[in-house]
Amino acid sequence: MIDTLFLPLALAFIMFSLGLALRVDDFRSVVVHWRALLIGLAGQILMLPLLAATLGVGLGLSPTMLLGLMLIAASPGGVSSAFLTHLARGNTALSLVVSAFSSLLAVFSLPLVIKLLLGWQASGLDAAPFSPGDMPLGKLLGGVLVVTTLPIVVGMLLRLRFKLIGERGERIVGRLATGFFVAIVVVTFVSHRSTIIDGFPEVGTATVLLNLLTMLGGALLAWAGGLQRRETIAISLECGLQNAGLGIFVALAVFQQPELAVPSVVYALTMNLGAVIFLGIVRSQRHRAGLGAA
Repeated sequence: MIDTLFLPLALAFIMFSLGLALRVDDFRSVVVHWRALLIGLAGQILMLPLLAATLGVGLGLSPTMLLGLMLIAASPGGVSSAFLTHLARGNTALSLVVSAFSSLLAVFSLPLVIKLLLGWQASGLDAAPFSPGDMPLGKLLGGVLVVTTLPIVVGMLLRLRFKLIGERGERIVGRLATGFFVAIVVVTFVSHRSTIIDGFPEVGTATVLLNLLTMLGGALLAWAGGLQRRETIAISLECGLQNAGLGIFVALAVFQQPELAVPSVVYALTMNLGAVIFLGIVRSQRHRAGLGAA
């Protein structure tokens, strides 16, 4: 009941809240700064899976844990990234639009990444947890479409087209979405705690490194693209804060393998620690810059 009903409904509501948070001005701002959007999407869709695969192979993860790590890496940005970008004085509009676009594209990018990994594992010495032919592609596509793409589109229509929600309503929905995300992580941990605890020693280091390296990689991509400080902050947090709820949903509801959810649950915990460290660094730099200006 939890995996098949609560999990998809909670995730769909979180994605709905993301669509509600988008404003017309957000899109106008990003259209002007289109290069930042492309760099953010490149970090999400290309850099993250490549880093996860490199870490997983380098640390010798089992095929199942590597697939689980790739699930979180192939998931779009998390809903908390825009809030944390706001706290760090980054470009919140850019963060929202990158999260929305990466979530809309996930219906194509996530199955492609998983299929490529399974094909690579099947051709190697280690046995893949699933063969590429056995991957539930239809169920995966349908699941991602129903719990991510469609709720975002509905939320965008209600906000942008019909204007059925105001600022106060948006704040309430945002708080509920945060509560649902916490509930997804807690409920998954309680329901599958023995599996998660057993898998933590193997995947813990990989999730911490993935979080730190993706935030650093996002910042480097932004710097190489000549972006300003506010855009760099947004892209760095977008790359480091993933939609762990989607990774958990795919592991439990699509593949029906609790072991695959271990990296997503662990990442949901470690990415918040990484975000706090990032915020501390950004605020310290801003404080020193203020003292220097004084």
